[in-house]
Parts: sequence; C-alpha cells; structure tokens
Amino acid sequence: MSEALTRAESLIRTIPDYPEPGVLFRDITPLLADPRALRTVIHAMIAPFEGSFDVVAGVEARGFLLAGAAAMEAGAGLVPIRKAGKLPLPAASVTYALEYGTATIEAHDDITPGMRVLLVDDVLATGGTLVAAHELVTTLGGTVVGTAVLMELTALGGRGVVGDVHTVFTA
Repeated sequence: MSEALTRAESLIRTIPDYPEPGVLFRDITPLLADPRALRTVIHAMIAPFEGSFDVVAGVEARGFLLAGAAAMEAGAGLVPIRKAGKLPLPAASVTYALEYGTATIEAHDDITPGMRVLLVDDVLATGGTLVAAHELVTTLGGTVVGTAVLMELTALGGRGVVGDVHTVFTA
C-alpha cells in the first residue's frame, strides 16, 4: 500500500458500540475532510474501472459522498440509489433481507438500457445492499461494470455474497 493510502486509512476512526453495543462503527468523516486523502482513495477506487463506465451509482448514504467525488473525478454522471420513500418518482425498487428484517432501495430512471454503471459504497459488510443495488441497476436496463467500496469488513463475509468487489481497505 502506498504511503498516501496508508495515511488515508489512518484517518478512519473506529468507534466501539455505535450504533449499538458490540458494533465497531467505521467513521470516514476525518478522511472526507482531508482533500489529499479523499483524492487518494477516490483514485484508488475508480482506477481499475477507468473508461469502462458512463455513470457512478452511489448507495445511500455515505456511498453518495464517495460516488459524487468519483463521478466528478471520472467525468461521469451520478445516480443516487436511495432508501425507500426518499425519491419523488422511483422507477424501480428492490427489497432485500437484513439480519433483522427487510429494507428497500430505489432509483429513478436515470439508468437507461445499455448504460454502464460503476456501483460505489463506503463499506462492504454482509453484502445484502450491494446485491440489491446490482439487481436494481439490472432491472433498469443498466450493466454493472464493477463494484468499488472504500472498506471491506472481511469477517462479515460480504464478498461471498456479492462476488467480485474492488476494495481499497480491509478490516
């Protein structure tokens, strides 16, 4: 790992017992506040996919922040993938299982048939949200050309659910 990536990773704080006891929350806000670190991780996230995508689809909520920066850096468009009820005219939705229930994500019809999409999120944990995001893009007619996340929590096994994912950091 380069010195710049090592420095960027050092800015991610681990906050124990948030949002509930036993959870180690990965706080990326210090990394986002540092322009050099942010640029470094954005370059690392999109490098394997350069020239292969038309839009970046960011998964709510922290995925939006990274996806917006990635879209700007790549000269691509940005499509938000939102939680249910947050978009005025959702064109498609996908409901998926969580360890404690279900959740639904939605997108407008900004993803058109044949559009090449890079999915971006902040953390790969169990993988359910990213699998649903893949399905959502496909339902709208887009093609997922890759998935990039800032950090993978390897102990939670999300890669086995999602498949090929490009990660910058692992924990």
